[in-house]
Amino acid sequence: MPNQAAEKTVGFRALAAVLVPFLSSIAKIEFTDPQKLPTTGAFVLSPNHYSNIDPVIMGWSIWKLGRAPRFLAKASLFRVPVVGAVLRGTGQIPVERAGSVRGSEPLKAANELVEKGNAVIIYPEGTLTRDPQIWPMRGKTGAVRMALEQNLPIIPAAHWGTQAVMARYSNKISLFPRKTIKVAFGDPVDLSEFRGKPINSALLTAATELVMADITALLEVLRGETAPVERWNPAAHNQKETGRFE
Repeated sequence: MPNQAAEKTVGFRALAAVLVPFLSSIAKIEFTDPQKLPTTGAFVLSPNHYSNIDPVIMGWSIWKLGRAPRFLAKASLFRVPVVGAVLRGTGQIPVERAGSVRGSEPLKAANELVEKGNAVIIYPEGTLTRDPQIWPMRGKTGAVRMALEQNLPIIPAAHWGTQAVMARYSNKISLFPRKTIKVAFGDPVDLSEFRGKPINSALLTAATELVMADITALLEVLRGETAPVERWNPAAHNQKETGRFE
């Protein structure tokens, strides 16, 4: 059985000693069903994404609940002085291109993730949502691929309020007044119909849509609104605007 206390490495604790007091001064978190975040064992956490500060807020959220967050990070960042040391010291996962879980390094890290019983946060949208109303857009398949290949549960999550701390596409933090951020966790996404089958594009796309549906349902509750029936598709929108795919 992995030692869960080992999740919070010296590097993590040093980083938290700096970040947590600052974050607590500018925002507070209100949890919905925090008990749905697994207290032990490896899992993939998949939240919505609409602000550049989302990873910090989501990492802080699961830290408050006793877990230590891991993220996929560009491999090039691991070669940057100081930044690389922080990433390695906190067990982040290197990838050669943003959002990808293909390749030997992510696979090695994923195996270690399972062995050590750690959690990894993967944003299925891959980038900030392009939906005009900040609803989750069509997801990419990286989170589901890791969950299926490593036989991990995938936990949907949603948050609302980070846009008041840092607006979409902005890098400016709003310090005052102190903001309230709502965070919700869901039950593990039911991927039973996909497990044990050959992994291909169609299977990953269908499984990813289940994940995005669960994330959207959580966000609907937090916002007190109903999401559009049709999920925003950046590729289709780009084709409509330019007449071609990119």
